[in-house]
Amino acid sequence: MDRAQAAALMRRHLLNKNMRKHSLAVEAVMRALARRLGQDEEKWGLAGILHDIDYEETRDDPGRHSMVGADMLLEMGLPSDVVDAVRAHNDAHGLPRDGLMSKALYACDPLTGLIVAAALIHPDKKLAAIDTGFVLNRFGEKAFARGASRDQIRTCSELGLELEEFVTIGLQAMQAIAPELGL
Repeated sequence: MDRAQAAALMRRHLLNKNMRKHSLAVEAVMRALARRLGQDEEKWGLAGILHDIDYEETRDDPGRHSMVGADMLLEMGLPSDVVDAVRAHNDAHGLPRDGLMSKALYACDPLTGLIVAAALIHPDKKLAAIDTGFVLNRFGEKAFARGASRDQIRTCSELGLELEEFVTIGLQAMQAIAPELGL
C-alpha cells in the first residue's frame, strides 16, 4: 500500500475531520522519527496515518479499538510491524511494544494532541507561533490537555530521545504540514 492509498483508506473510514487531522499529524511525526532514527519512512508513515482507522467503528467500545484496525490492515496485507504497531498503540490491551515503530507510535500519538492544544491556546492559534519551550511549559501543567498522557509521551526515552528533542521533532513535523492541519 502506498501513501495515496493509505490516505484514501483513512478518509473512507474516518469521517470526523479532527480524527483525519490527528491521523495526518501522527503520520508526519512518525515520518520525522523514522528519518531521525534511520528507519523506513514509508512504513512508519503508514502506521501513523492508519493507526486510528477503526475509530468510527470502535469509539463506543475502546476495548476493541486498535484490534479491529490491526485486523483490517492485516487482511489488506500490510507489513506485520505496521500491524503490530497499530495493535499495540492502545494501552487498554497491555500488549508489548517490541519494535521501534511500535514504541514511536505509542509515544507520538498523545504528543500530537499536546502540540495541537498548545497551539490553540496561543493567541495566534497557529503552530508557527509556538516553539519547543512553549510546548514543554504546557507539558508541565498537569491540568492542561489531560488527555495527552505525559507518561506515554515520556516513553520517547525508549527511542533513545530526550523529551526536548522528541517534542522538537514532533513540533517541526507538524509545522511542516500546518495548512493540512488547519493550524
